[in-house]
Amino acid sequence: MNQIMYAMRFMVVTAFLCCFFNCPACAEDYIIGPGDVLRVTVYDNNDLETVTRVSDTGAIILPLLGSVNVNGLSISDASSKIAALYSDGYIVNPQVNIFVQEFRSKKVIVLGQVNIPGLIELSGPTTFLELLSKAGGLASDYGETATIKRTVDGKPESIHINLKALTQGGDMSQNISIHEGDTIYIVKGGMCYVTGQVNQPDAYRCDGDATVLKLITLAGGFNGKASRSSVRIIRIVNGKKTVFEDVAMETPLQAEDVIVVPESFF
Repeated sequence: MNQIMYAMRFMVVTAFLCCFFNCPACAEDYIIGPGDVLRVTVYDNNDLETVTRVSDTGAIILPLLGSVNVNGLSISDASSKIAALYSDGYIVNPQVNIFVQEFRSKKVIVLGQVNIPGLIELSGPTTFLELLSKAGGLASDYGETATIKRTVDGKPESIHINLKALTQGGDMSQNISIHEGDTIYIVKGGMCYVTGQVNQPDAYRCDGDATVLKLITLAGGFNGKASRSSVRIIRIVNGKKTVFEDVAMETPLQAEDVIVVPESFF
C-alpha cells in the first residue's frame, strides 16, 4: 500500500508541474466557460490583441469580429474558430493564440472511496490525479475503477478509469482532464476473508488477479498447524453457499470469497 501511495504522490506532483509549465495536455484541452478571462492575440497584428471575459452566454467580444461564442470549446478549438473567422476577408492565414488569464471556479462531485467526498470547487485545468489530491486521496478500500459521468453535446457520457493501471502501472493516459459538472465515483474494492490456520486471519482486498496464494500471503502465510493441501473456498453462487474443496493455490478469487485453511492432524 505504501508503494501505491508513493506512486500517487509522484504522479500528482508530475501532473501539477505539467500544468504549471503549460503542458498542452493541460492548457489546450481546457474547456472555456462563462467567467473565464481570455487574452487573444493574432500573430503580427498587435492591434487585434484583446483581453475579454466570457459572458454568461459564452460569448467574447473581439476586434473586427464582434461577438464570438466560445462556450464549451477547448482552447485549441476556440483558437481555430477565431482564426477561421479572421481569415474570412480580414487576415491571410491568421495565427491565433488564446491564453487564460483568470480561470472561473468550476464545481465537480466526487463520491465513493475517497477521504473527502462531496462537492469540490476547482480553478483552472485539473487532471484526475489532481482532483484525487483535492479529495484527500483514495480511501484504503478503493477498488480498481473510477467512473466519470459528464454531459457532452447534450448527451450523457461515462468514462471509466483503470485505477490500478494509473496508480501502479503509471499509465498516464488514464489521467484525463476533469470538466465542469463532472461526477466522479470511486468504487469500493472487493474483499475476501481468510480464516483458519494462517498467521493473520482477516479480510483482505481481492480485486482483479487475486488468487488463493496471494490472499494467504497477505494473511501472513500458513502457520505450523496448517493443512496446505486441504484449503477450501466458500462462495455464494446464485444465492446459495457453495464449498470448493482442496483448491489449488493458483485458483482465482471473487469478491466475498472465504478462504478456509484447516488444521492438519498429521
